[in-house]
Amino acid sequence: MPVFAYTGCFTSESRRGEGTGIGIYRVNAETGVWRRIGGVDGLTNPSWLLANAAGTMLYALHADMDYVTSFAIDRATGALTEAGRAKAGGVNGVSAKIDASGKWMVVANYASGHVSVLPIRTNGTLGDAAQSVHLPGEPRPRYRVGHQESSHPHDVMFDPTGRFVGIPDKGLDKTFMFKFDAKRGRIAPAGKGGFINARAGSGPRHMAFHPELSVAWVLNELDSTVTTCRWNGRTGVLSPIEVTLTLPGDFTGDNQTSEIEYVARSNRLYISNRGHDSIAMFRPDRKTGRLNLLGWEKSGGKIPRFFGFDPAGKFFYVANLRGNNIVRFAVDPRTGALKRSGTACRTNSPCAIAFVRTT
Repeated sequence: MPVFAYTGCFTSESRRGEGTGIGIYRVNAETGVWRRIGGVDGLTNPSWLLANAAGTMLYALHADMDYVTSFAIDRATGALTEAGRAKAGGVNGVSAKIDASGKWMVVANYASGHVSVLPIRTNGTLGDAAQSVHLPGEPRPRYRVGHQESSHPHDVMFDPTGRFVGIPDKGLDKTFMFKFDAKRGRIAPAGKGGFINARAGSGPRHMAFHPELSVAWVLNELDSTVTTCRWNGRTGVLSPIEVTLTLPGDFTGDNQTSEIEYVARSNRLYISNRGHDSIAMFRPDRKTGRLNLLGWEKSGGKIPRFFGFDPAGKFFYVANLRGNNIVRFAVDPRTGALKRSGTACRTNSPCAIAFVRTT
C-alpha cells in the first residue's frame, strides 16, 4: 500500500519563510525512506495540512491568509490538483480538524480570534465558513507582549466521543470547550462558562485527549508546561489536576513548546520543545493521567514546530522549521521509545506534514 507524505512550509518574508509550497513524497513504509515525486509551488504559507479519511482530498491552511485550499489527490501517483478555495471565517488559520461524519471542518483562526465551521461538500471540496465565533475575553493583567494582546486560538481537538471540541487560546490564557452539533455544523459553549483559565502568561497552544481515561492534556507554549486535566465527557468540563515542566531543570535558554500527541499502544505522551530542540516524553499514570517523565530526544534540527507518526506508527517524523529538515525516528512498538534513523528529506521552512495511505 503506497504511502504519500505532503509537507507544508512558510513562504513569506514576514515569516522568514524560505519554502515555495507543498512537497509531495512517496514513502517506503518498511524503511521510512522518502522520495520526492512532485509538489505545488507558488502557494502562500501552506502551514497546516490535513487529509480526509478517504485519502482523496488534502486541505491546506495558509498562515496570515483568510482562506482554506482544497486539493484532489490522485490515489495512484499522489499528485495534487487544486479544487477550490473557501473563506476560513477568520485570518491566519493554524489548526483544523474534520468531524467524525466527514461533513464539517472546524478551523482555529489565530490572528482574528475566530473559530469557524466549514461545510465539506459531497465531492470533498469546502464551502465558505457557515459559522464563525469570536472567542470572548480580554488579555490577562499579566500577559506576554507580542503574543497575548488579543484572542489567539491555536488548536482544534475533538474529544473521543466527537461531541465536544477543545480550543486552546494562547492569547487569552484559556482553553475553550464547545459542544459540537454534527447535524447543523454548529458549536456552542459547553460546561461552566465554556472555558478554563491557565496561568497568566502560559499561552495554551495545543491539546490531546486520552482515548479511554477521563483525562486531557493542554500544552502551554509560553511557559513550557503541560496541564493535566480531568475531563467530564457528559458536561464538557475540564478541571486542572497538575502542571508539569517540559524542560530539564538545568535548561535556562529560551523555549516555546509546539506539538503534543498521546499514543495509547505504548502509553506515551510526546511534546516538542522549540529552543531546547527536543521531544519530551512522558508516561501517564494509567489511572489518573498524571505524567511521569521518561526523558528527552533531540529533534535533529532547530525549532521542531511539528511532528507526526506515519500511518502504521512505525516511524516518527519531526519538521524542524529552522533546521530545514524533516528527521526520521524509528519507534519501539512496545515502549514507544524513539531512535533517530536518518533524515527523511531536506526542505526549506517545514512546519506541517500529512500522510495518505492508499489501497
